[in-house]
Amino acid sequence: MTAAEFARKIRNREQCVGYWVVLDAPVATERLARLGYDYVTLDGQHGLIGHAGLLSNLMAIDAGGRSVGIVRVESGDPAVIGRALDYGAAGVIVPLVDTAADAADAVSAARYPAGGRRSYGPMRSSLRIGPTPAEADETVVVLAMIETAGGLADIDEICATPGLDGIYVGPSDLCLAVGGRYPNDPAVADVFEAALERIRTAAAAAGIAAGIHNPGGEQAARRLAEGFTFATVASDLVHLEQAAAAHLKAAKGD
Repeated sequence: MTAAEFARKIRNREQCVGYWVVLDAPVATERLARLGYDYVTLDGQHGLIGHAGLLSNLMAIDAGGRSVGIVRVESGDPAVIGRALDYGAAGVIVPLVDTAADAADAVSAARYPAGGRRSYGPMRSSLRIGPTPAEADETVVVLAMIETAGGLADIDEICATPGLDGIYVGPSDLCLAVGGRYPNDPAVADVFEAALERIRTAAAAAGIAAGIHNPGGEQAARRLAEGFTFATVASDLVHLEQAAAAHLKAAKGD
């Protein structure tokens, strides 16, 4: 899939499934990118990937040949967003978006003038995305994370932000934001599900994509059936541990 094809699918609210990477292991990332996921996300916020790792893992995703690479950046700082895009990311997921103004700032950071404030210097991205600013602007996807009480309260205005391609639910932080004591706290399950419905409805009304993070494929399928338009399965580190634990249990006959 090309970056342009991915952008078209996201903007048309076509269903997409992605995978989440937190390890700086390009060989493993390349293998994941061969499996057929629409996108592979590199976690630049909570993952164990530095700046050089983002570049090498984006190159590994391109080498895999079947997925596009996007980056969950560490913040909405224009320099951080611009760097991820210059490395060749087909899109960015911007965390901790509390307001429509935050969302507008993220969009501006990802678009070249006159529609934004991205600085021109696509040292690698011009090989695959663009190369003209107008072409890059048309191809790059900008997604705002909804994971805070402020983001939930301002969801309609955030979704109406011009140029925003979609929103992305961070379920762990959103659970805390609605009163949970820890992620997946059953005490706030009903409130959490109501928040998800509100988010999906706002995105649909604005005509933008709505995505969500999931621990596994079964949960991703459930969320897509509920109306989310894209879903991510996470993550390489967690699944590596789960697979190793299962094989250890089998080997010991437990």
